[in-house]
Amino acid sequence: MRARTADIVEDVRRVPDEGRIRAVIESVTPQVDGGRFAVKRVVGDEFDVEADCFADGHDAVLAMLCWRRDQDEQWHAVPMAAIGNERWRGRIRLGEIGRCWYTVTAWVDAFESWRRDLARRVEPDDIRMAGLIGADLIEETAERATIGDDRERLAAWARRLRDASQAEGADPQVLKALGLDARLGEIAARHPDRRFAAVHPMLPLDIDRPLARFGAWYELFPRSTAPAAGAHGTLRNCADRLADIAAMGFDVLYLPPIHPVGRERRKGPNNALVAAPDDVGSPWAIGAAEGGHLAVHPLLGTVEDLRYLIARAHEHGVELALDIALQCAPDHPWVTEHPEWFRRRPDGSVQYAENPPKKYQDIYPFDFETGDWQAMWHALAGIFRHWIAEGVRIFRVDNPHTKAFPFWEWAIASIRHDHPDVIFLAEAFTRPRVMHRLAKLGFTQSYTYFTWRNTRAELTEYFSELAHGPGADYFRPNVWPNTPDILPEYLQLGGRPAFVVRLVLAATLAASYGIYGPAFELMEHVPREPGSEEYLNSEKYQLREWDLDRPDSLAALIGRVNRVRRDNPALHANTSLRFLAIDNDQLIAYSKTADAGDNIIVVVANLDPHNVHSGWLELDLDAFGIAPGTSFQMHDLLSGARYLWSSARNFVRLDPQRVPAHLFVLRRRVRSERDFDYFL
Repeated sequence: MRARTADIVEDVRRVPDEGRIRAVIESVTPQVDGGRFAVKRVVGDEFDVEADCFADGHDAVLAMLCWRRDQDEQWHAVPMAAIGNERWRGRIRLGEIGRCWYTVTAWVDAFESWRRDLARRVEPDDIRMAGLIGADLIEETAERATIGDDRERLAAWARRLRDASQAEGADPQVLKALGLDARLGEIAARHPDRRFAAVHPMLPLDIDRPLARFGAWYELFPRSTAPAAGAHGTLRNCADRLADIAAMGFDVLYLPPIHPVGRERRKGPNNALVAAPDDVGSPWAIGAAEGGHLAVHPLLGTVEDLRYLIARAHEHGVELALDIALQCAPDHPWVTEHPEWFRRRPDGSVQYAENPPKKYQDIYPFDFETGDWQAMWHALAGIFRHWIAEGVRIFRVDNPHTKAFPFWEWAIASIRHDHPDVIFLAEAFTRPRVMHRLAKLGFTQSYTYFTWRNTRAELTEYFSELAHGPGADYFRPNVWPNTPDILPEYLQLGGRPAFVVRLVLAATLAASYGIYGPAFELMEHVPREPGSEEYLNSEKYQLREWDLDRPDSLAALIGRVNRVRRDNPALHANTSLRFLAIDNDQLIAYSKTADAGDNIIVVVANLDPHNVHSGWLELDLDAFGIAPGTSFQMHDLLSGARYLWSSARNFVRLDPQRVPAHLFVLRRRVRSERDFDYFL
């Protein structure tokens, strides 16, 4: 320890290699853990970077924002602007997807210092002396000029300035005006002297395609899509559902694992330990004699059928997402081919997965402390690469928090290096720090605690954190009101209003959301037993038949909500989310804005699925760009109703048996050339 301390002291005492760097760069934002992990954005974003840039004394400091793509050597740069208290900001519009690097550079600028001081000088002798100094600086700048005829123009400027400064009886004000020539100053500013510039360490930035931030997901089990009762559905049957899924406005069709299901220790209906010969088992118990993670379950079809499904999905404007679960059934080929990849119990048997008191006898987890870890890592990453080669670009990863962090960092980075359009969704309902670590390691999106946030206080606190907390630069939420594993109590007891309000909340609080259907649109709400979040007769363990033509289906409403999402840019991101004051705890209100305030969405929802509630809503009209006393229209995009309001305080009443939420677009009053009123 003493030697280490001595080394540190010696480092401090050592004369730096370059002591003429006077500028200081501090507090660069955004960055994640000091640049250890990447900030996340999508194509088309305007990326703002801020930093404190200053120096000793009174000389002028300038700063630039620099960036380059990972595979490029050439850097690009834009000037940063001072925004007060020595804070600077630069902005770039993001183009291609992939890893980028950005940094801030700052320097003491002699030319800018000279011009600033010249503007303040009043004594004739001071102005003449400053002219001579400026002529020298401009000559030096001309030597650096490489753009067009800049060198010649700057050299001519320096000669004129020197001659005017040395001329007898020269008018100081004319001399001053020459030195402050704005157009020539712009030319000189293109060629600054950055020999002694400070440069902040490079910071990583991942640019994704827009679907990484904004999209609607629909999950279904293809084995439950057969047209004949009792038959096992196929991938081609699943393709027949695409028109309905597209009509509901979903962007992603997500399938549970499509691989062969293990027969050994197969689970029966409702998670029964003993399965009958014709029971289909859990798709997450992966692997059998027919193959493992690289195979398609024969009853679902073939790889050619998967390609057909992907092609048909694209025709409908839908992308296919596959579930990847890094675990094996007892009869998965890897269990015998690579026994060292699994842990053993004292009796010699393979340790199955368990989360006491839960036991998963039909699943063997991988041992990430195996001595053969490198071969295992390559095999597991190879699963993703195999399905990428078949045309899949979106993966929902099952329980990634039970796999080693270093594996995910390596696997995702290597895959996205070759395929930057790939999206990874982390299904990790676990501790907050673990969920955030997975997001930092490269997962594009993350499941959330939305399913268990029901009160206004819970929703407000949680989504304020997601939208504006420190994780907003890397943790992209994808919220689900239900999953095959989770039937929350709110949906069990709340009836149709509960499903409707949770749909509206999920679709508007977060830019990405999903539902597990057809269970959701048909309002499946019966648990396996009281107090359980498991569905009775869950599709995880058996085939289900769904009456998609039921008159009470929520499909039409879901389609309307998704159309609202697509048509309103305010709902395409989370950063503009603001909660609004309303004087009833059973009501929640919030807004989102986009297009410089031209698109404003206001949502008011009744969180009590059983009772009518009303209250007074407070709008921030100044933030919405509405002058006091000006009327504006609130168009409810769910019911079609239009309301004319003219003050910040307004009364709302929501009957959950009719529509438990308002999904307003705010339209300002404008007048046409014929003096008619319109609301836009």
